[in-house]
Amino acid sequence: MAVRTQTRVSPTNLLLTALPPREYKRLAPHLELVSFAAKHALYPPSKAITHVYFPENAVIPIVLCLKDGRTTEVGMVGNEGFVGIHALFGDSVIPYHCFTLIGGNAYRIPADRLLVEFKRGGMLQDILLGYTQARLSQFAQISACNCLHPLDKRVCRWLLMVHDRSMLDELSLTQEDIARVLGVRRTGVTEAVGSLQQKKLISYRYGRITIRNRKRLERATCECYGIINSGFNHLPG
Repeated sequence: MAVRTQTRVSPTNLLLTALPPREYKRLAPHLELVSFAAKHALYPPSKAITHVYFPENAVIPIVLCLKDGRTTEVGMVGNEGFVGIHALFGDSVIPYHCFTLIGGNAYRIPADRLLVEFKRGGMLQDILLGYTQARLSQFAQISACNCLHPLDKRVCRWLLMVHDRSMLDELSLTQEDIARVLGVRRTGVTEAVGSLQQKKLISYRYGRITIRNRKRLERATCECYGIINSGFNHLPG
């Protein structure tokens, strides 16, 4: 359940901070700062989009769920972006499962209000369209990574993405969490995590993964991590 908190004057979401003061002032009365626990579903399957979320320190994976119960990751959002892109293009339902992998704060705004401001044009429209382009590239690169790269490199890439967005060295994650998002068997994740721990890139105890050597973890991943990051480099902030 979301817990309402006091609205801040200065958000830390990079898209909101990049807005000119005049445009942010129009949005501010409609922004509500909320706090989420881990595993909170932002958009349950087949439910209408009522709000769009701009995370501050919450980490939100985007997972595609198949009818047979299998899952696969298609994206991840943190303070560099927002969740609810479909609302800008007339879709009332998101075809993915979006939930807080790591709990934290986010600003939410009614989807219809954001759409009104989006249609005004200006910097808000440019920023959100630029981010949408970066997310499309992220989707494509993650799909390629899932198909072509070994699981140990995918786990490295995924941990780096979580680390970037949480800004925490100690992550509240289980091997089951990783397997669920990546859509793989837990045994494979156990082997990958064990190998990374043996190499002293991370340490793991149940429910906690600590990043011990960030630079070596970057060297151990595939090229997809750098390509995904480069897609966001042109964005403000």
